Amino acid sequence: MCVFRSLNHAYAQVVDDRLGRTLVSASTLDQEVRSEVEGKKKTEAAQLVGKLVAERAMKSGITKVAFDRGGYRYHGRVKVLAEAAREAGLVF
Repeated sequence: MCVFRSLNHAYAQVVDDRLGRTLVSASTLDQEVRSEVEGKKKTEAAQLVGKLVAERAMKSGITKVAFDRGGYRYHGRVKVLAEAAREAGLVF
């Protein structure tokens, strides 16, 4: 699972490195989350993204991933996103 955070948004995707394909993804720009994100703090929005990407991965049969924080410190939004994905059932 790769994580990217911009100034305003958080993105997460589960990628198959062998095939070079994205299997599932989620971000604060997704239709499912966009309305819930309005008016919330960035960490709360990242938590929603973590939960959503984990739910989509579980639906696809993916239960175990490696976490790639993309050079960001394991702190703030990155940490919250990872913890939300773990709580939703992903193992890493």
